[in-house]
Amino acid sequence: MRAVVYDSFGGPLSVREVADPVAPCGGVVVRVEATGVCRSDWHGWQGHDADIQVLPHVPGHELAGTVAEVGPDVQGWSVGDRVTVPFVNACGACNTCAEGNGQVCPHQRQPGFTHWGSFAELVALDAADTNLVALPPSLSSVTAASLGCRFATAYRAVATVAAVQPRERVLVHGAGGVGLSAVQVAVALGATVAVVDPSPAAVALAQSFGAVASIEDPHVTVDAIGDPAAVEASLSLLRPRGRHVQIGLLHGPQPAIPMGRILSKELQLLGSHGMAAHEYPAMLDLVAAGALRPDLLIGRTVGLEDAGQALVDVGKSPGITVVTVS
Repeated sequence: MRAVVYDSFGGPLSVREVADPVAPCGGVVVRVEATGVCRSDWHGWQGHDADIQVLPHVPGHELAGTVAEVGPDVQGWSVGDRVTVPFVNACGACNTCAEGNGQVCPHQRQPGFTHWGSFAELVALDAADTNLVALPPSLSSVTAASLGCRFATAYRAVATVAAVQPRERVLVHGAGGVGLSAVQVAVALGATVAVVDPSPAAVALAQSFGAVASIEDPHVTVDAIGDPAAVEASLSLLRPRGRHVQIGLLHGPQPAIPMGRILSKELQLLGSHGMAAHEYPAMLDLVAAGALRPDLLIGRTVGLEDAGQALVDVGKSPGITVVTVS
């Protein structure tokens, strides 16, 4: 198969022929039709993710495509099924998974991190009966490829973890893919939303989704970029009994957490890590109804030959870049 490969962290990204993957026991191989370009892939390429231990490596974890090969012990999927998948591939067999919390499965696998990912014509996925999500015919592969990490993560963080209610005020730090997704979800839930980002174009895009210029005394704050200053600002701005949700990955220096304020104001500091496959139907129903428009987040599409440069350029333009593979 053709794939985007790097041989050293931060090194050149090239498209070349590599060996096809083999469907694992309980898993499948998916023929990739589209895959998102995410900042997490950039962090992996830069060597910031401990799960990437063997080089050369193929990035990519947001994907949509069709099942090309079914491994032993798969019950619910067949060759030709159109699917997407959460970026966390849960094991489906542990107590955490049995509780419905596959997004924090201690035995999780992640394409593009624990093994080769979806910047390729084919990708192997584990525990298919736990992780695969059927795509409705009306949902394009390009749009579906934007769901697996950023949009699904934002949806669960805002709708489930923070449990945002109508008329609440929500402040989102960062208007990249996950921040813009959080804005869309919070607006759809009836909240008043503002966003902070250094890019006027990104802020303008957020406002086109319903964000306002500013708010005071937010009920909920979201760090969608992984910035210690954003965390610290969020905790200083929250009204009493407010909730802060951390989505962005924090690398390097960590924020100063004001535990006295958290205690005296009864603030909640919440983490949110993806979304398990069984939670996708509610989100897909809202997409089908037009209440959520992940398609509007897609700024551009590129081919596999340009995927490496797209990874280098992550964050330089608003919206999500999607690679079309086949």
